Amino acid sequence: MLIKCIPVGNMEANCYIVTDEATLQCAVIDPGDESNVILDYLEDNKLQPQAVFLTHGHFDHTGAAAAVSDETGAPIWINRADTTDTFDMYKFSAPEGTLFYSDGDTIDVGGLHFRVMETPGHSKGSVTLRCEDALFTGDTLFEGSCGRTDLPGGDMDTLMASLRRLYELPGDFEIWPGHMDPSTMAVEKAANYYLRYAMGL
Repeated sequence: MLIKCIPVGNMEANCYIVTDEATLQCAVIDPGDESNVILDYLEDNKLQPQAVFLTHGHFDHTGAAAAVSDETGAPIWINRADTTDTFDMYKFSAPEGTLFYSDGDTIDVGGLHFRVMETPGHSKGSVTLRCEDALFTGDTLFEGSCGRTDLPGGDMDTLMASLRRLYELPGDFEIWPGHMDPSTMAVEKAANYYLRYAMGL
């Protein structure tokens, strides 16, 4: 599995391109802006996008989703709770053909298996995507921090429950967040105040 991080847009949201190196099939996670940069990377590396995964519906993570999907033919996946039929900066106006995932769903991309974990709190429809030893946490868990809850659909108690769920996963994982640098679950368990607070530590 090859993970390429491309920070995009004014808010530098992390767009991830996750590739099965054996088949060159890939998933694009959170294409929030700069579709040209994302598409150039796909073309330059002869990748075959099979899915556009959205961790939540906020504009800085979804802004280029339709363009990437239209250009590549890869369907968009999102949790239905973060979609809307009207304009909303904090929910995704899902185009026709959008697919909806829920907790426990698994979507295959080449030989990679992405398992969906619903981790609401930053937004009602936030998810974490688990693939092998990697967690793509969106704006739920950051290096040393967690997502804000003061935006529409946010709730601190719900976010704390989601952090507990991530903490209780057995084993260690790479953490690939929606903003800032990657980390590991071991590091976050030891040093992340919010993760530890959620566990009562």
